[in-house]
Amino acid sequence: MARRYDPERRRRIIDAAIRVVGRSGIAGLSHRSVAAEADVPLGSTTYHFKTLDELLVAALRQASEGFARAVASRGGLGDPGTDLAAELAGLLGEWLAGDRTGVELEYELYLAALRRPALRPVAAEWCEGVTGLLSRRTDPVTARALVALMDGLSLQTLLTGTPYDEECAREMFGRILPGE
Repeated sequence: MARRYDPERRRRIIDAAIRVVGRSGIAGLSHRSVAAEADVPLGSTTYHFKTLDELLVAALRQASEGFARAVASRGGLGDPGTDLAAELAGLLGEWLAGDRTGVELEYELYLAALRRPALRPVAAEWCEGVTGLLSRRTDPVTARALVALMDGLSLQTLLTGTPYDEECAREMFGRILPGE
């Protein structure tokens, strides 16, 4: 039987892995569960991703695109004339108010790096990317503090179920930023 050309298969497998993790957590992820979700032969998942860590790295990269899109849509982050504290508080509120499952999934994959060293470089890329963006508006140490605060506020909102308080977040960002 001739092999069917399927250029989107790798992407479908990653999408399926994200759905499996979203529904069952990382513990529910296996080549078999992803193959079933993607409706592909089991051999396809192992062909594209030799290990589950490889699949998780691809899933984390893809999932983190959600926050990257939110950052890119906030043109004020790069504009020196805008209130950076207000922009960051608004960005975080917009992201947390979006698809809750997607936000939770992104953090689940991000935090999986604690136990899966293969994911650490991807988590570090995310931190470095946002820090680099914020370093255009402030010094690198302050940018790192802002990223840490965004992570902390996001985790508190996700873990406690308390509503995100944009005004309080704006005040916290302002306390970190020099001259705000």
